[in-house]
Amino acid sequence: MPIIDKRKYLQPEMVAKLNNMSLIARLVVEGYIVGLHKSPYHGFSVEFAEHRAYGIGDEIRHIDWKLYGKTDRFYIKQFEEETNLRSYLLLDTSKSMTFKSGPVSKLQYGTYLAAALTYLMLNQQDGVSLTLFDERTRSFVPPRSTKSHLNTVLAQLENITPGPDTKIAPALHQLAEKIWKRGLIILISDLLDDPDDVLTGLKHFRHKKHEVIVFHLLDRQELDFNYSVRTRFRDLESGKEITTEPWQIKTAYRKIVKEFQNTYKIKCRAKNIDYVPIYTDENLDLALNGYLMKRKTIG
Repeated sequence: MPIIDKRKYLQPEMVAKLNNMSLIARLVVEGYIVGLHKSPYHGFSVEFAEHRAYGIGDEIRHIDWKLYGKTDRFYIKQFEEETNLRSYLLLDTSKSMTFKSGPVSKLQYGTYLAAALTYLMLNQQDGVSLTLFDERTRSFVPPRSTKSHLNTVLAQLENITPGPDTKIAPALHQLAEKIWKRGLIILISDLLDDPDDVLTGLKHFRHKKHEVIVFHLLDRQELDFNYSVRTRFRDLESGKEITTEPWQIKTAYRKIVKEFQNTYKIKCRAKNIDYVPIYTDENLDLALNGYLMKRKTIG
């Protein structure tokens, strides 16, 4: 029987061939672990509050063997009810996210990333929440840390209807007012909105002591603008169109996009917000690395 290299499922074009979100989440994370050559869960032990005597039905893996060596009695670690961390995923589902020049749109890539992160977080016993938004919040799944919660989140990701417009700040402020306990905020978006408004929303989280990661999703063509013939461009949200010779505007366009990215990069750094630019032709491990690095610094 041939050995399957699961690392291939870090490639978005390979993931796009799968039609089951649960399978996508599992294979992406397993491929990531294979790539690391060690478990990314290492070091994420759950803190326990006290011990109690071992009883019928208790899992052997929870026995404190060090305490057994001292007392010659079996004791179980009694875990805290609170999870390690609560993570809040916000996924932009506006029409601009449906753009693609290759096999995977920004929205597809965003759903793969959200699914993989959810799978990874729940295996770390962290609580996970999901918010879907466009010009307004379309759905909110409260944070849970149970294994069955994966199905709840994935069901939302499998049934997305792209919205008409992008208004990021209202969704950020609305969620910031809901959260009372310090957590990790993960925004997945193309950020095609007023940067000042978006950054004000992100600062709202930092003001309340939350950690924040921004995964800035772009299609490679949105950066490179490699069109060689007269082309008609249409805004996916407003419907406005322009027909032009790409070479006439390429230099100015690319300068604007770079300045757009730099604005977020500089201003996020100033507020200790992790800014991670990602393109839809890049492997998913880049984003998972960004998350895992932040997760380890939190603790």
